[in-house]
Amino acid sequence: MIRAVIIDDIPEAITVLTSDLENYCVNIEVVGSAEGVVTGAKAIKELKPDLVFLDIQMQDGTGFDLLQILPDTQFKLIFTTASDEFAVKAFKFSAVDYLLKPIDPDELMDAVSKIEKQDRPAERIELLKENFNQPKRIALNTLEKIHIVNVDEILRCESNINYTMFYFVDGTKLLVTKTLKEFDKLLGDHSFIRVHQSHLINTVFIKEFIKSDGYIIMKDGTRVPVSTRKKQVLMEMIANF
Repeated sequence: MIRAVIIDDIPEAITVLTSDLENYCVNIEVVGSAEGVVTGAKAIKELKPDLVFLDIQMQDGTGFDLLQILPDTQFKLIFTTASDEFAVKAFKFSAVDYLLKPIDPDELMDAVSKIEKQDRPAERIELLKENFNQPKRIALNTLEKIHIVNVDEILRCESNINYTMFYFVDGTKLLVTKTLKEFDKLLGDHSFIRVHQSHLINTVFIKEFIKSDGYIIMKDGTRVPVSTRKKQVLMEMIANF
């Protein structure tokens, strides 16, 4: 059994989630709950759960505040949130699971299933703390493991059907188990631009833009095609460098 603690400042939310876990996730045992940052940190220290369901916004602070005051974060974590796009982006960068309220039972079962296979929970939480203000590192899932890399060391990304190949400035590469579309959304605020259906580049590493032939030469010598509809956007971006 996986021992879980639920932390949420709405008692009804704790009751509903507890009931859903009993009905849909029989391998989860709720061993305690709390309604705030201080009481939540105390419950975690005393009960030492395997898994914590943590609300973001509470009366005495946020779920992030709770994580900051805990010296040991060896538990697995699923955030629950009504709506917080900024926080959700931090979750995605850090490969931390989250559920949007009201929680859908299918999504709950899926999150719990993923948690059972998850490794290195403390490292994920430390990365989340670091990424909350401005993400600088990102967790990339491959078939074998999770790699945590610096965003500014990513040269470009290339679509590979339902996977994405990452190319780095040191010449290494990783095949990551998510689509290019997902990384386009995630990296759009970090000087990345999708110049083609199959290509997402870090504009920091553009060497030349051959306008007549419609392709970019990256600093490693790679030629990347630019779609017709992206040419003007790219030229405007380069003009502002």
